Amino acid sequence: MKWPAKQADKKVQPKTKGSRKTKGGRRKENAVVRYFRQTWAELKKVQWPSRDEGRNMTLIVLAVTVAMSAFLGLVDWLAALFFTLIVRVPG
Repeated sequence: MKWPAKQADKKVQPKTKGSRKTKGGRRKENAVVRYFRQTWAELKKVQWPSRDEGRNMTLIVLAVTVAMSAFLGLVDWLAALFFTLIVRVPG
């Protein structure tokens, strides 16, 4: 029959401040480092547009922005005109 080993017989490694280890024996990764590593891995998966596609999409965005600005400016001008006519009506 084997007797359990005493504490003095076991090899005990001193714990240092930065040596946090998980069950697998690897050092625990910092959350910020893990975030940037995962972000970089996701960016590698992205299918980036070609130069022509990027230019065309940029022109579309600019055209829609100009059109919406003109439309909203016109609506604002008409609303301001309408409310000035309401306020000037003699009572």
